Amino acid sequence: MVIGIDGNEGNTSQKVGVSVYTTNLLYYFNKWANQNTQFKVYLKEKPSFNLPKENRYFKYKIVPGKFLWSQVFLPLNLYQERSIDVFFSPAHYLPRFCPVPQIVTIHDLSYLYYPENFLKKDLYQLKNWTKYSILKAKKIIAVSNSTKNDILKNYHLPEKKIIVIYNGYEKIKGKKSTLKIRKNNKPYLLYVGTIQPRKNISFLLSAFAKIKTKYPQLELILAGKKGWLYEEIFKKVIDLGLEKEVFFTDYITDYQLIFLYQNALCLIMPSLYEGFGIPILEAMSLGCPVISSFVSSLPEIGGDACLYFDPKDENDLLDKLKILMENKTLRKELIEKGKKRVRLFSWEKSAQETLTVIKNIALKTNDNKNNQ
Repeated sequence: MVIGIDGNEGNTSQKVGVSVYTTNLLYYFNKWANQNTQFKVYLKEKPSFNLPKENRYFKYKIVPGKFLWSQVFLPLNLYQERSIDVFFSPAHYLPRFCPVPQIVTIHDLSYLYYPENFLKKDLYQLKNWTKYSILKAKKIIAVSNSTKNDILKNYHLPEKKIIVIYNGYEKIKGKKSTLKIRKNNKPYLLYVGTIQPRKNISFLLSAFAKIKTKYPQLELILAGKKGWLYEEIFKKVIDLGLEKEVFFTDYITDYQLIFLYQNALCLIMPSLYEGFGIPILEAMSLGCPVISSFVSSLPEIGGDACLYFDPKDENDLLDKLKILMENKTLRKELIEKGKKRVRLFSWEKSAQETLTVIKNIALKTNDNKNNQ
């Protein structure tokens, strides 16, 4: 069996979100590749240094083409070569035409609920290409029950077509960054994620301005690379006069991120919508308590190991932060619960369950052909 995979989301030097998901799956697929289960990973460009190395049963196929790659260039290659038995896309978009059965992972449907937070060209692509992929796929992998329910609600599919497979989490432990991120030792709150409106960062900044009146020593670190429409967030910091208390790190290494988690008062996840929420697990694994918004998948992932707040109520966030800062016993309990919670999630488990789905679809299709 030869499994085709769209590996482009993992072919980047700065990995966040879907890129982390794709890369971790590729590493496990590479490890498990054998004569009976081979992989062909399709890319627009040569593989970056941080993708797994090729071996006898795990190969990269470069298909040039920048615009409409998954809609034109990739499908043409698939039909010309006909060298795979099944195709898997880790990130929403399937080839427009494909000679073999396909599986797709859907991470979230935020573009349907918060369209104003997306650029017009990206919104068009997300709406139309994702809809095509959802309807065309033989099986859909949702990264949470929340995402599964959103797919069922918006696309009216048979429930059996969707399977929930959670993301994992992994961070390199036991090492500290040698690069300076901060110049002082003041206590700080931490946000981790892409800098974009959907993450509700403007709300966090407004809430932080209130928090400063009660806890003037606090700082806020926003760790993540710039996403679309980030300019208004930077402007908000200036408008609130928080230039000396709010710090943007841009993209940082795992070592630096570990340092921030290990030394933060807490992680704050203010998002209005998340398909999964990997930073919650990262924080818990490193002994950082979490205060999260009570929306979409976040309570599903965080369980009873988080404090939750209404992401539209600044005072609610302030109350939860006050409880965490002034109740040392609760803080300790959340840290211990978090360390237990993360044991439920791993990339190895995620990759194994994903591979099982892919192989089952390929085998079922072959059986149907043989019986015809």
